[in-house]
Amino acid sequence: MAAALLAAPPALAATPPAQPKSGPGGADYSATDVVKRVVGTASAATYVFHGAGAPATPRPVVVFMHAWGAVNPQIYGGWIEHLARKGNLVLFPKYQEVNRIRPADATEFAAKLVKDAFTALASDEQAKPDPGKVAVLGHLAGAAVAVNLAALAKEHDLPVPKLIFAIMPGGIASEPNGRGVVLADLAKIDAGTMLVTLIGDREAAPSDRAARRILRETTSIPPDRKLFVRALSDSHGFPSLSATLSSPGAVKAAYDAAALKIPPDPPRDPKAPRERWRWTADMALSGEQTVLVNQLNIATTDSLDYFAYWKTFDMAFAAALAGKTGESLRDDDKFTDMGRWSDGWPVKRLYAETPRAEAGAPAQRREVSPAMLPVPSKRRPEPQQRRRQQP
Repeated sequence: MAAALLAAPPALAATPPAQPKSGPGGADYSATDVVKRVVGTASAATYVFHGAGAPATPRPVVVFMHAWGAVNPQIYGGWIEHLARKGNLVLFPKYQEVNRIRPADATEFAAKLVKDAFTALASDEQAKPDPGKVAVLGHLAGAAVAVNLAALAKEHDLPVPKLIFAIMPGGIASEPNGRGVVLADLAKIDAGTMLVTLIGDREAAPSDRAARRILRETTSIPPDRKLFVRALSDSHGFPSLSATLSSPGAVKAAYDAAALKIPPDPPRDPKAPRERWRWTADMALSGEQTVLVNQLNIATTDSLDYFAYWKTFDMAFAAALAGKTGESLRDDDKFTDMGRWSDGWPVKRLYAETPRAEAGAPAQRREVSPAMLPVPSKRRPEPQQRRRQQP
């Protein structure tokens, strides 16, 4: 008996699903190689990524707004490569310089960078941006800057985005003079814009508050064009899937900013008056922000990227360009599906809801069959625990 046990092969944990072979989030790419370059100058740079070769038609544009302190595109390299190889033109404005730019000034600087990038690339046959097909995608503080760009698009003569994709939104100032990005008047966002906010279930409270605030203040966007999405962690197999604030990171060294040649700033006119500049504490990273950036710098690509982030963005952008609603995404099984572990067990599905149409009205939640719901643990929580788990 003992010999038989020793001879038996070891039990292996189920592995998470790989990237789909095709479709949204999938590996059916139209481009093999990605062009990586920079427009602007050292102090005002926008990284540009697109598939090699001249496209037959203008490329849809994804304006990718990084988290506070995550200024190197290699942090999101896997996602950027996915977007570029899918046929998009990706603009990654370096809208922040640690110890030089305050969060309160980030939106104005980002707007200038995006406008300059569109101007520089307008006649570029390789980049070939389509200003009528634009999405702004922001992570953490970048989500706040992204919604601000949408609100100020007409004022700054920027293309009006079809989609705002705010993932793990945060870094928003609680008051006009507070630390963080001050939200613009979000009621100015074009009514035809689709808005998707996506958070995880780990370290979730701040992102939940920020997401719901954004949904609440974008009064010009009809409720059926908004969507609140939550990704759920899953420890059924190994490695486990953990929907943390840093989980959208997908480090890829090929997208390291240090490997890209950035044009130098022009020489300063000695007769011009010197710019008055004063350092403030919010220009530096806080301890919490430093930890988060360190986590992003080691973030790997996993099933959450393929199914929760990349796939949902691809589907949302396609829906926005087709004039569909957030409700159409909520009701699509493919949108909330997260694939299956190697043993056939389903990964916990995304939670999606459209916001309340008016004060006091219940949120519209999609009804799904019990077979499509995450399977609860075998251990039944105590009554007090169940109360705490209520959303």
